[in-house]
Amino acid sequence: MHPQYHDDEENPSPDIPVLTDEEQDNDAVSRDLHIRSASPSEASPRSPALPIPLWLRDASQSFRYKWIPPSVRKASRAVVTWVKGPVPPRTLRIEPIFPKIQRAPIRLLDKYAPRRKQRILLLVILYACWFLTWSLMLRHHATSGFIRGYGKPQNLWCGASFWEEGDGCGLNGNQCRPFSSAHLAFRCPANCKSTHLLEERFVGNKSLRYTGLVVGGPDPDVPEEEIDRESNQTASRYPIYRGDSFICQAAIHAGITTDANGGCGVATLVGSHSHFKSSKANGIESVEFPATFPRSYTFQRLPASQEKCPTDSRWPLFAVTAVALVILSLFTTSPAVFFFSTFVIMFLHVGLVSDPPNTANFAEAISKLMERLLPAAFVSYILYRTSALPLLRGLDAQIEKTVLYLGFCFIGALNNYTFALLIPIERLTPHDLEQPGATLALAIIVSVIVVIIATQIHWIRVSGNMPRYLAIYASMGLALIILLLLPGFRLRIHHYILALLFMPGTAFQVRPSLIYQGLLLGLFVNGIARWGFDSIIQTPVALGETPGHGGSSWWGATSPNVTAVVNWAGVKPSNITFNWGPLPKDKGVDGVSILVNDVERWRGYVDDELYWYQEGVTLPRLRRQTRSIPGSSSGIGQSRTLEPKGQSSSRRRRTRRQEEDGKDHLGLLGVDALSSSEDVGNAEVEESNTPLDVRPDLTAEESGHDDHDTDIGYGPGLADDDGDDLQTSSADAATSLDSEPEFFRFAWVKGSSAGRYSNVGVWDENGVWHDIPPSSSSSSSLSSD
Repeated sequence: MHPQYHDDEENPSPDIPVLTDEEQDNDAVSRDLHIRSASPSEASPRSPALPIPLWLRDASQSFRYKWIPPSVRKASRAVVTWVKGPVPPRTLRIEPIFPKIQRAPIRLLDKYAPRRKQRILLLVILYACWFLTWSLMLRHHATSGFIRGYGKPQNLWCGASFWEEGDGCGLNGNQCRPFSSAHLAFRCPANCKSTHLLEERFVGNKSLRYTGLVVGGPDPDVPEEEIDRESNQTASRYPIYRGDSFICQAAIHAGITTDANGGCGVATLVGSHSHFKSSKANGIESVEFPATFPRSYTFQRLPASQEKCPTDSRWPLFAVTAVALVILSLFTTSPAVFFFSTFVIMFLHVGLVSDPPNTANFAEAISKLMERLLPAAFVSYILYRTSALPLLRGLDAQIEKTVLYLGFCFIGALNNYTFALLIPIERLTPHDLEQPGATLALAIIVSVIVVIIATQIHWIRVSGNMPRYLAIYASMGLALIILLLLPGFRLRIHHYILALLFMPGTAFQVRPSLIYQGLLLGLFVNGIARWGFDSIIQTPVALGETPGHGGSSWWGATSPNVTAVVNWAGVKPSNITFNWGPLPKDKGVDGVSILVNDVERWRGYVDDELYWYQEGVTLPRLRRQTRSIPGSSSGIGQSRTLEPKGQSSSRRRRTRRQEEDGKDHLGLLGVDALSSSEDVGNAEVEESNTPLDVRPDLTAEESGHDDHDTDIGYGPGLADDDGDDLQTSSADAATSLDSEPEFFRFAWVKGSSAGRYSNVGVWDENGVWHDIPPSSSSSSSLSSD
């Protein structure tokens, strides 16, 4: 009879007792041979357990995966075993270094305030002391300062200006009036020199990106001492800046304020100005603009006795906040008290002091802060339950918690003073990677993130939580992939989204988790308090994207393909005619907008009978003229009514005054800079307030163009047919603008919105048209998250 084999792992049976030296094997009458795996407790260095062969283990299992090669099954079992981690898992806990020193604040509190009510009272006193000191200093910071004759200065952010980009100021800039005879007493914060454009901005035909925006300044040909001595005699000796220049950067450039401390000043609108000179002063280099802009400004030179401007108090305010939070961190072991106190106090500080949003006044800043604080508080509760509570529960390393968690929370919350100054990448876009040093910075950032993730994965595995974290982050990754693939949207990972993604990976008690979670909490606070809950997916129109090789779903991503023909009257240019072909009806486009010298000067719609009798049929033609006076630094002109429909307009005409003087005084189209008889320095300027008046000139059939093409003429010009004279006192005193180039940009219009404007076409001072180069970048915008 052959012995029978039994596998105890399939059919468990009682353990066979081990014989001792005194016992005999007389009872071993069974012919069965029992095979079983040794338990871990039975294994010892002297008697190691023999491994069971793979074929024997597989024989007792299901044959469902028999088709998988044994090597693959072996590797998969190894991966599963590694993911599950050690058995039993390690309990992660931070043991304080120098525990007596770190626990001293807790013992002190236990000795003098052992009862719960006493500790609550001390906490309320701490809150009250912080809030009273902080709020009084904040009130002084926001409302103090006085400039005699101008009142209290208005607080500005570093990117504030008097002009909106593109069509933001409306037709002829009417939404940004007044152009002159207005003053602004302002106060600038510190560190404004580093403010820069994130995307492309055109100044004439110059493309700016990743730099500040200061156009114009003092004339570099005039010595500084001469400017100071004669500034009350000639207005042009003041530093003149274009209206879209950043006020605080221009003030630094002009020496009114400093980058280190900010300061106060008075900006005065001086209306239209021509030829803004480039210069470098106080670490800022301005940009030259050789044409005319309708709104410009200068700064008043005030004696020190006339202004009272307190120094920037943001760092003293931060000192008050930091001291309060450090005291709280040292004396509390409650995770809820520490986390929510840090969150709320830092949120108030960022939203009102260190990095407030762009608002018109302090009351609006408080309103926006409350608008964002309530939803952020609900999100912070989720972060507390999932991430902060597991990390902070039972932690009594008070000094380490304060230095690592709270210290890095300060670094993240003050992002505009830390990472924003050190890392040249603010948004992970192809344009951002074009900055100098951006590629190296990205490589360093990616390397650091990989190292951090690897170390956190190690701690997650040894704690036995790897399967749970794999499920969480697999779900997050799947959601991000779905959002990334949505047509017509762009995935944007903002500050607060980084915290939502990575804070769950810090929910275990090791020292690196204190650093990472504190930093992420600070970034969350900065992102929401400064920028709000921006969407994780945004449309191309919100980002001002350009179309790629495969096109773009945004209707305004492309701009008109314009051709131009210059008409000449003898040796001088008479006018220029543009043709942009058929309108893209499939995208819903119903009009065209034209910028001349960075100001919207014309906008026409398909359904507007003033411009189009049928879609793309009539050809409006614009003209320009100038009236000049002695001492004026720029020509100021208005568009006039043109010839009625069907009459030719290529012939250049002259007014009676021009015939008498024997000269033509040319200016720019529709510059409504100054009101009648305004004083600008010593220059007195007269102008009429004739509105822009455009009439159809000739039909497509008469001009020989296709019905779907659209032309517009623009030319030097003329008075009305009624023969109004130019108001000039002398031919020699008149300022001719023939030597100025003019810059044109075109965009499609849909409703009241204009799409992306084209690159710049130049009609130079010699009357030669320089074609618009192909588009290669997106429209401009200032900072973003």
